[in-house]
Amino acid sequence: MEYFKIRPNVAGGLGKNTVLERSVHPPIVTKLHYEVEGWFGDVIVATFPCFLVTEETQHALQKMGFSGATFDDAEVTTSEECQEDQPGLELPPFVWLKVNGKAGRDDFGIAVPFRLVISERILDLLEPLGIPFAVVEPYDGD
Repeated sequence: MEYFKIRPNVAGGLGKNTVLERSVHPPIVTKLHYEVEGWFGDVIVATFPCFLVTEETQHALQKMGFSGATFDDAEVTTSEECQEDQPGLELPPFVWLKVNGKAGRDDFGIAVPFRLVISERILDLLEPLGIPFAVVEPYDGD
């Protein structure tokens, strides 16, 4: 099976209600608050060190079965700038994608230096759902 490095769109950042341990790298997040600054349709978004997917994507992943990640709740809000720049924006529900797999073995994994790696079958699922602003490159195990 082929694997790919994916850099999801950074649609926002860590919000004020995020709880994290900064004494380690990458920081360990125990509660995620994602504040959207602008969203243009990607079903997977990121901010270091977290990834989120839409609930629709979560359900599609659960239906197909996958390895290397779990889901958790996340608080998702929009920034004042987002509300001004995209008035009336209705975000789909997002969930936290907690990646714990091995890059190049599991469907989701993290490679050095903190790059998300996905299997070809995950890419095949994500593309039709919508990842127009993600950067995808082949992963060769480096």
